[in-house]
Amino acid sequence: MVREQKFVDLVLDAVEADGVFSGYASLFGRVDLGKDVVEKGAFAASLKARGAGGIRMLFQHDPAEAIGVWTEIREDARGLFVRGRLSKDVARAREILSLMRGGALDGLSIGFRAVKARSDPRSGVRRILEADLWEISVVTFPMLPGARVETVKGRRRLPTIREFECWLTRDAGLTRGDARAVIARGFASLVRERDAGPDQPLAERIRAATRMINTKGMTSNARS
Repeated sequence: MVREQKFVDLVLDAVEADGVFSGYASLFGRVDLGKDVVEKGAFAASLKARGAGGIRMLFQHDPAEAIGVWTEIREDARGLFVRGRLSKDVARAREILSLMRGGALDGLSIGFRAVKARSDPRSGVRRILEADLWEISVVTFPMLPGARVETVKGRRRLPTIREFECWLTRDAGLTRGDARAVIARGFASLVRERDAGPDQPLAERIRAATRMINTKGMTSNARS
């Protein structure tokens, strides 16, 4: 039985002071640096058999470094969503919590066995159709560079333009045209507003900013 590891940048919603965090351990349909793609539904059978309680939370794939528990693991349209809790009674878990909240540690990696896979001989890309998932680790170096940490309690990293456009269309619910308008005309001002403004959901601010940008654009066109 061949056990494999597949890394993905940790996409966090938040890391709370009590050690609870959530995010994505795998993103569907994206080619990673190992030329693998995990397909939607790949974890369904494994999750049904094991449940979140049967998947271990480790540090750097070390069986001797259990650092917490996964309380929720499920597939959605984006990937493998996970929610877990670091065990603050464990010294290593306390260190990891501090590193995650400070932005120094932001990777997840799945430990699995490929049950069904299909390889393309021309591109060399392997599509993983079914994976037997047995652990998810917090790690230092991810293999899939397409997603970064979004929010970590009191700290935010600005996305690249491409990441921002994907987020605007996928998560904020904007059309592609509106997303490009935000990027072309309002990204810098949106960042300043976010850093200086009240703490409200980012998607709501972006939608409001988009309406403002488009209104200004129509007013300018009418004047010209």
